[in-house]
Formats: sequence, structure tokens, C-alpha cells
Amino acid sequence: MKNISIFGTSSDAGKSTITFVIAKIIQDLGYSVAPFKAQNVSNNAMVADDGSEIAVAQYFQADVLGVPTSYHLNPVLLKSGRKSSASLIVNGKVIQDKDVREYYRDLDELKPIVAKAFRYLDSRYDCIIAEGAGSPVELNLMDKDLSNIFIASEFDTKIILVADIEKGGVFASIWGVYNLLPKKLRENVIGVIINKFRGDLTLFDKGIKIIEDEFKIPVLGVLPYIPFNLGFEDSQSLINYKQKNSLNSKRVGVIAYPTMSNYNDFEPLIARDDISLEFIKSDIDLNSFDEVILAGSKLVIKDLEWLKEVGLFRRLKRTKTKILGICGGYEMMFKKLIDKDNIESNISSIEGLGFINDNIIFQKDKIVKRGEYNIFGKRVKGFEIHHGVSKKYPLFFEKDNIRGTFVHGIFDNREFKEYKKETIDNFVDKMRERLNINKIIRGLNI
Repeated sequence: MKNISIFGTSSDAGKSTITFVIAKIIQDLGYSVAPFKAQNVSNNAMVADDGSEIAVAQYFQADVLGVPTSYHLNPVLLKSGRKSSASLIVNGKVIQDKDVREYYRDLDELKPIVAKAFRYLDSRYDCIIAEGAGSPVELNLMDKDLSNIFIASEFDTKIILVADIEKGGVFASIWGVYNLLPKKLRENVIGVIINKFRGDLTLFDKGIKIIEDEFKIPVLGVLPYIPFNLGFEDSQSLINYKQKNSLNSKRVGVIAYPTMSNYNDFEPLIARDDISLEFIKSDIDLNSFDEVILAGSKLVIKDLEWLKEVGLFRRLKRTKTKILGICGGYEMMFKKLIDKDNIESNISSIEGLGFINDNIIFQKDKIVKRGEYNIFGKRVKGFEIHHGVSKKYPLFFEKDNIRGTFVHGIFDNREFKEYKKETIDNFVDKMRERLNINKIIRGLNI
């Protein structure tokens, strides 16, 4: 069976979602399938089964399929760094912060690493679904495109285009991307999926005819826009969440600083109808909330400075509302944050909120691990990803209205797991109804 590349005709076309949907459908036909993304750019990461750090999208896709997680699913991950730099994670381990120009200059060094990871999966699964990144035809960057052009060319993958009709200009985006692809890759395109259609799907029947008759590109399906409150990969996907709340629901606010990370911590809260979740991005009164959460942060010191600039630092110090800090948010709760080695910033020391009588020390060696933890009077399965450490409170703190922990995943429970499975199954079934599975199967030479 041929492997598949999922190319978006624009950014945020829904590639991550389509990847797990197509993968699950093929898996249900009796084949073994693995997700893959050569290079991901995301502050949202998870700790894989092998103890490596990978993007949350590939972890989530693998979780849907029930396959083991490892760095092979996402061999290169870039996270926000200082100024024009990015934190480079290769094969699940932090390498260094690299200037973006330097990263692109040295990109050829990563191609053998990416290819090795792909081959590892290819030897173990019937089909790999390789998610692309952004647009595959950024002409000035095509020779530096690991996730789209390199994988599709190196491994002769079949290609499915995904077009976001919600953005507008769907015909131009399909025509443009298809015709700007190298000839060899155009020949491997098996069709296009029109994604995020709102309203009566039959209204696009004429559009299908135009794409198939005039563009000569098969349409594999027109998929309805359905809110999906799982697997949030970035802030753009996060803003699309929907909740159904009861009248007496608990009001929970999440401080959404500029480099907030690990939004997935809040998926179990979004799933509950007795909690109304709000993201706080400006200086507002916190006393009306039942609880305020300081989320994870990729650049803790930078986000702490932002809290001070907008006025929320002062609000947090004065409020009697319950406050919970997770990872980077937990670090902000200490007296001081000390970064003598400039792991996160050029600031060697900064005043924290002072809720916890100890300092956070940033160390060069990053703590990346998963396991079972006893915190807040219960046992949870979670994971840690952080440079900061506390001698007095290495795992968690709890006193009066203040709680904090380094552990991600503290809201997960049996009820959420059941909700997650049901939501995913229903979502895939609805997408399956709108996809032409026979066209996809013929394109893959099954």
C-alpha cells in the first residue's frame, strides 16, 4: 500500500484532523497505520511512551489509533525561543536554541534524521499518513520544506489536498497549490477534500463539478464544519471550542499569556457542562471567577513580564479567588525565578507572585518524563516538561486558595476518557459518511 501525504492548500486547513480521520478509516479496513509529521512548529508538546518530547498533534493522532508513541512520529519539533530563535527538539530531545536563519541554513542536516524516522515507521506499518505543514508551495522555501515536499518526493507518497472553504478563495487555493506543485508530485495527487463547510452541503455540488471537470482533480469529499474540542494544537484551533453549560456552572478563567502552552490540559474542563471556561487576555476583575488557572508557558519569564505589563500580576496578588498553577504557571507562583544560565531569557532573576516561599532555578537539563503521581490527594497519570526546579516543592504545592504543580494532565479521569472516545468515534463516523472511501482506496492501490 502507498503511504499518504496530507497537504493543506493553506495554513490551518484542518490537516491534523484529516490525518487522524483518514488514518482511522484505513485502520478500520484492517491495515496498520501510523501518523507522522517530519517537522512541527508548536508550543504544545507531550511526553511519548519512549520518554521523548513530541508535538501534541502527533501524540493525539497516535492515541486515536492506539499505536505506541515515540519521537519517530515527529522527529523535529520547534518551539518558541528568545527573539528570533526557536528551541530545536530533534528525536525527542532538546538540542539547542537556533536562530531561524541558522535553522534554515542547516536544514539539510535534518533530512537524514527525518528520513530515518519515516523508514522506521514504514518498516512496521502498512501505511503512514504524513501530515504536511502550512502550504506546500511556498516557492521561496520549497527546497527547505521537510514536512511537505521532502517527504512526498523522497518516499513517493500519494497526496491528498485539504482546502478550507471557510477562509474563502477555495477554488484559487486548490488550483494554485495543485499547479505549483512539481510535476512528479502533481501526478501523485489522488484528490482534494473540501473542509469546514457550513450549511447545506448540496450547495457545493456545482463547486465539485467545477473542480473535477475543469481542474481535473477528483473531489474526495465535502466535510461539514463540526466543532471538535479535542487535540488542540495551537491558539487558532483553541478559539474554536464550544461548550454547553448548565445555568449554575462553575466559572473558571485561564490566563492566556502570549506563549501559553499545553492547552490540552483544559480539554477535560471544556467537556464538562458544569464548568464555564474562559480565556483571559486582558486586565479584568478576577474576583467573579470561582477559580483562575495559570497555564503552562513556553517562555515563563516573558509571560510573567506580560502579566505585570497588563495588570494581571497585581490582580492575582490581591484576589481571594482560588488559583491553580500548572508547570510554567506554577513556576510564576514562587518568590523568585532565577535563570543565571539564560535558559529562557537574558534576565537572570525576576520577582514572582510570591505565593510559595521558595525560588525556581532554571537548569540546563530539561525534565521530560511521564508517570503516575500522588498530588492534591489523588493519584493521576500525567507528565512533566520543564527546565525550572524547586528544592522545597519539586512536584506540587497546596495551601489556602493556592495550588500548583509541574504535572500536566491533572484533570484527566475515567469520565473524560469515555467522553473522548465517544466524541472521536462520532466525529470519524460523520466524516466517513461524507468521504468517498472508494476513490481513496483506488488512489492508494489497495
